[in-house]
Amino acid sequence: MISIPKGTKDVLPEQSHLWQFIEDTARGVAVSFNLREIRTPVFEHTELFLRGVGETTDVVTKEMYTFEDKGGRSITLKPEGTAGVARSFIENGLQNSALPLKSYYITPCYRYERPQKGRLREFHQFGIEMFGSAQPEADAEVIFAAHTFLDKLGIKGARLEINSIGCKTCRAEYNKALKEYFRPHLGEMCATCNERFEKNPLRIIDCKEEGCKKFTANAPEILYYLCPDCKRHFEKVQSCLKALNIKFTVNSNIVRGLDYYTRTVFEFVSTEVGTQGTLCGGGRYDGLIEELGGGSVPAIGFAAGLERLLLAGVTALDAPVPEIYLGGMDEISRLKAFEIVNGLRSNGIAAECDLMGRSVKAQFKYADKTGARFTAIIGGSELESGECNIKRMSDGKTYSVAFSDIYNFLANNK
Repeated sequence: MISIPKGTKDVLPEQSHLWQFIEDTARGVAVSFNLREIRTPVFEHTELFLRGVGETTDVVTKEMYTFEDKGGRSITLKPEGTAGVARSFIENGLQNSALPLKSYYITPCYRYERPQKGRLREFHQFGIEMFGSAQPEADAEVIFAAHTFLDKLGIKGARLEINSIGCKTCRAEYNKALKEYFRPHLGEMCATCNERFEKNPLRIIDCKEEGCKKFTANAPEILYYLCPDCKRHFEKVQSCLKALNIKFTVNSNIVRGLDYYTRTVFEFVSTEVGTQGTLCGGGRYDGLIEELGGGSVPAIGFAAGLERLLLAGVTALDAPVPEIYLGGMDEISRLKAFEIVNGLRSNGIAAECDLMGRSVKAQFKYADKTGARFTAIIGGSELESGECNIKRMSDGKTYSVAFSDIYNFLANNK
């Protein structure tokens, strides 16, 4: 037997309605926020992620699925959604459209890492990207979209944590402070932190090694190094969130795991998904478009992992069931049931009939397993009269209904 690759997961028929509920909810929220869907390839040139995500991030250094294609080009399965959307924004001249440009995606992503609860090698994201606005209100709108999405999914106990990691100006001063703080401790810190010390000391704060956490916990806080513009921006974001009645906590340890972030960063976290508590996260990335060869275009977005949302207790309706199961006592009556059922389907009614040549008793058992709301069996007398007795399974009540009226009966008894 060939088994599924490690770090991937099948979505079985009895589970798929939960995924559809999340995806339908995401699209519903997108419509209400005037977002249009964008679809980008599942693989891109590796350079896109090296330049966009950042060469010192764990995603690039440890987790990317990178390979050489038959033309000798370095190709990478996308580990996140933003870089591809940014590339598309530049390549397709979307900066010439009405701004801000608001888009969303639902996409698979790939990261090579140790599979654990809420973290797989193939996973799926719902993401929002907004290009063109540098205003704090844009930050608040994107955060409110994430808040609305989680609320409509019925997820309880998700809390919002926000931070500002500044711009290039204040980041330079902060990096100096970090180097001064971490330099005496480098001998006790991991090799990755030592490498990041020279290239990008901000990334050290994101280290997951236990031996490094005791040092990162007491590192200088970036909020004390924000320039006046970044400070005003962050204060206005908080004012906007308060106006929307969104509760939040300022957490100076949030830096996010990707290098393109600037200024506002945020996460919605939950205790329902184990050690990997982030349900969705995002922030502003004002320099990404320029870094990838486009103009200076401010942007902000977020992404939510669908697998983690399922772990967090998505509240969905029960799996869909047929409105009616229509069986037959013999070959002729089964053919009539087949004809009626497919006529109902053509008119949007979910219906089932026998495809296995089962006995009447076995058909009733199968009908019960499908969860059909109504059942009926056609035999010789039903064929002669042109009507059948339809049983409502919830209370056992029966109705005599002509074959030609079954559609109207079901439509009026939803």
